Amino acid sequence: MDSSNLLRQLLMFGVGTTSLVAERVKQMSEELVRDGKLDPDQAKGFVDDFMTQFNIDQGALEKQMRRQVRNIMQDLGVPRQSEMDELRGRLDRLERQLRDLENKQWR
Repeated sequence: MDSSNLLRQLLMFGVGTTSLVAERVKQMSEELVRDGKLDPDQAKGFVDDFMTQFNIDQGALEKQMRRQVRNIMQDLGVPRQSEMDELRGRLDRLERQLRDLENKQWR
């Protein structure tokens, strides 16, 4: 399981959801203005206030989602990027040492 791909998909889902909610709120406010139940200034204020609060909540949700995905991946035994980088470095050093030993053997 590729953690960055999973996170990217979850975040894209969140962006899509945000766009849909924003569009729907805007449509509803336009309908209320058209029906005369809300004046245009009130509708704009309502949409702006709603989106401000929604974006704040969305940020908190994103942080919580990242934390939960990280915990799940840790429970599954998926290594963190820093652990993979450390292992790659160790592998590179071992390969270098092996080449050096092979070169010494051929001399």
